[in-house]
Amino acid sequence: MSHAPSPAPAVTAHTLPSYLQADNLGPWGIYLQQVDRVTPYLGHLSRWVETLKRPKRALIVDVPIELDNGTVAHFEGYRVQHNTSRGPGKGGVRFHQDVTLSEVMALSAWMSVKNAAVNVPYGGAKGGIRVDPKKLSMGELERMTRRYTSEIGIIIGPTKDIPAPDVNTNEQVMAWMMDTYSMNSGSTATGVVTGKPVDLGGSLGRREATGRGVFTVGVEAANHIGLEIKGARIAVQGFGNVGGIAGKLFAEAGARVVAVQDHGGTIVREAGLDVPALLAHVRETGSVAGFPGAEKVADDTFWGVPCDILIPAALEGQITAANAGRIQARMVIEGANGPTTPEADDILHERNVLVLPDVIANAGGVTVSYFEWVQDFSSFFWSEDEINARLVRIMKEAFGAVWNVAQDNKVSLRTATFIVACKRILHAREMRGLYP
Repeated sequence: MSHAPSPAPAVTAHTLPSYLQADNLGPWGIYLQQVDRVTPYLGHLSRWVETLKRPKRALIVDVPIELDNGTVAHFEGYRVQHNTSRGPGKGGVRFHQDVTLSEVMALSAWMSVKNAAVNVPYGGAKGGIRVDPKKLSMGELERMTRRYTSEIGIIIGPTKDIPAPDVNTNEQVMAWMMDTYSMNSGSTATGVVTGKPVDLGGSLGRREATGRGVFTVGVEAANHIGLEIKGARIAVQGFGNVGGIAGKLFAEAGARVVAVQDHGGTIVREAGLDVPALLAHVRETGSVAGFPGAEKVADDTFWGVPCDILIPAALEGQITAANAGRIQARMVIEGANGPTTPEADDILHERNVLVLPDVIANAGGVTVSYFEWVQDFSSFFWSEDEINARLVRIMKEAFGAVWNVAQDNKVSLRTATFIVACKRILHAREMRGLYP
């Protein structure tokens, strides 16, 4: 006697693998929650919203290298292209021991939003290797970078996907990536990465661009809410390329940097820290720990320091439901990617703390990366003053558009940024149609 097979579970076009679902509360889950919040504001374009919930392409690669001691080590690397409807993928590469696929997918998606928000002709992409680079020698780091570049070389290129520096990567890493890609393709391709040394086609102003963008939108927002920058108290988490430059620019504008936290600890000084001296100390010692004239406090104390502007410029997931209620700032400027969880976002919104989201606040870096890419294609380079002026203009225009959408729809600046960006992405998707 035969038995009919059990019916297969229903599968629809909207079924998502578990690692792509919103109840997976990793970085990708946070991003999906943000998309769900913006969907009601997309009008007829909401028909295409599933486009935003699925990366176009995700590549996982093995990165084997020979260590200095002769043994072979294997590292896991990623390159994710979230969306390329508006142009080639664009986004950084990070080397960090906690890198995961969920994180890289979310970062690539936030790059899609960020690029659309400032209206540069890029899609979103991101890459990473799960490794603690501090444990590698310079030779090992170079071999790992070159092997990773060769492995992802099948999907990157000046008109396909353009990597850039991110956490624990820098100009030297970009130079190795550019050289490796160029050797494999048989000709020098300066436009394959941005954030390169100036002598290899890099742009003036690129290193300071993200911090300058944080400062620019911070000043614009302060003007809108009547917050005087001169004399304002600033707290900064992360004092590297983003937080350090932003802190320096705010201090030069007359603000007081009263608290700084990094991996070495937390220091405070109500009268204001000497920012140039602190930056020099960080360059020499690697962290803010031991800076003379400052009081060392427990790390958790940082979130309750009285201040007017808080700048999280370290890693994602720093402001949570556990500490958001203690933040005393009038304004939070997200220098890092994804530093605030959705629950914390709601708490800050209820407490009338203005949050300038990462997807607009830290877009200065990718904006000047765009300038670098354009300069590489034309082999004609601009002065630093020209670059800074163009950056400030684009950031001000982007912030103004987001502010107006927030006021018109009575939503947070994060939701407003997603409205502006997602409409641009999905309009491009709609106009291009589906092929085949």
